Amino acid sequence: MLNENIKAIRKSKGLSQQELAVKLNVVRQTISKWEQGLSVPDSDMLISISEALETPVSTLLGENVIEPEADGLKAISAKLEVINLQLAQRKTSRKRILYWLLTSLSVVIAAIFAILLALKSPYLGWDYSDPESAVLGVALHSFEWLFVRAAPIILIGAVIGIVLMQKKE
Repeated sequence: MLNENIKAIRKSKGLSQQELAVKLNVVRQTISKWEQGLSVPDSDMLISISEALETPVSTLLGENVIEPEADGLKAISAKLEVINLQLAQRKTSRKRILYWLLTSLSVVIAAIFAILLALKSPYLGWDYSDPESAVLGVALHSFEWLFVRAAPIILIGAVIGIVLMQKKE
């Protein structure tokens, strides 16, 4: 039982017999004899083994430790395939979100243009002697002035983005 546990835990930690032997200041053949059950380490060495393998002595002396099977090439490729699928789904969902954001932006810009055309800048006929009307009129005029200059550039960029996204699919 001890011999099987030492071997299983050593392998699970990714250590060779030589590496474990170096940690314990013994020769590799000593590790080999322990793992074959031809000899048994003394109590002091058992404590050193548990420290080197970062495992309690009770585990070394206890029940058999099941050696974890190394992932085969098929298991690794299956995991990579799942990861690639998840990345592709994430990329597709991001594209879909971006597409709808650009479409929504275009619709909002077109709607604001329509509203501004329908209103025909009513603030231009207001009485600006009233301070509240003056502030509101200047704010509306500033918004309209900025919107009329910036919105076409943003709209063209959004439409180009939508077209380019459609071509890639």
